[in-house]
Amino acid sequence: MQPDEYRKMAGVEDAMWYYRALHRHVARSLAAALPAGAARLLDAGCGTGGLLRRLHAARPEWALTGLDFSPLAVGLARERTGGEVVQGSIAALPFGDAHFDAVVSCDVVCQVADPAQAVREFHRCLKPGGFVVLTMPAYQWMYSYHDKEVGNLRRYSRGEVNALLTGAGFTVRRSTYWNLLPLPLAVVRRKLLPPAAPTSDVRLFPAPVEAGFNALMAVEHAWLGAGGGLPAGNSVLTVAQKSQQSGPHTP
Repeated sequence: MQPDEYRKMAGVEDAMWYYRALHRHVARSLAAALPAGAARLLDAGCGTGGLLRRLHAARPEWALTGLDFSPLAVGLARERTGGEVVQGSIAALPFGDAHFDAVVSCDVVCQVADPAQAVREFHRCLKPGGFVVLTMPAYQWMYSYHDKEVGNLRRYSRGEVNALLTGAGFTVRRSTYWNLLPLPLAVVRRKLLPPAAPTSDVRLFPAPVEAGFNALMAVEHAWLGAGGGLPAGNSVLTVAQKSQQSGPHTP
């Protein structure tokens, strides 16, 4: 990801509709998967720390660790969260085996050359029975200027994400698209009317626009929170579990 994108992210991720919805989906998925009480979590590819801030406010009993490849992102995340944030690659996590109860990775596995290796690392660092919550940008045909600016190497279908996780030894517990209602607007913006100058779509929109997107996301959140799924969307959300008796996975 370009350095300017990290600075943009730090400036908007507490308020922009997309990050608000993303963090809400992840927090809900973690709360549903994990038992009550203390838990050790890793945000693998934490960026500038917005999700860490959200999770700490919602579940202060969780011990949170962030990791990012970018020194700039690590510095911003430490400044914004005051928590444990380390520099490293999701493809070679600097943690011991069976260290975490859950691993979260939001739109980051799509940015590494060997995504299967990254997912295997998640599996290695999880305790038996631990969970991974993974979000990915959807549909390779939607690849655009936005993906290039934020560092995405490719986009994924729901089936491709499931195959990636099962190939690493996980059992998929929940898999759905989300960000469906704004998808037509995203298609127009990214495929039909792209900006003249390359830039990502990471920005805070005027208040009425943000309110409109927030309302759309509230509908999706209520539906997914009630156990429903979405057949399409601009993003994929997957929850998978490591076996209770799991040892090192050899594909």
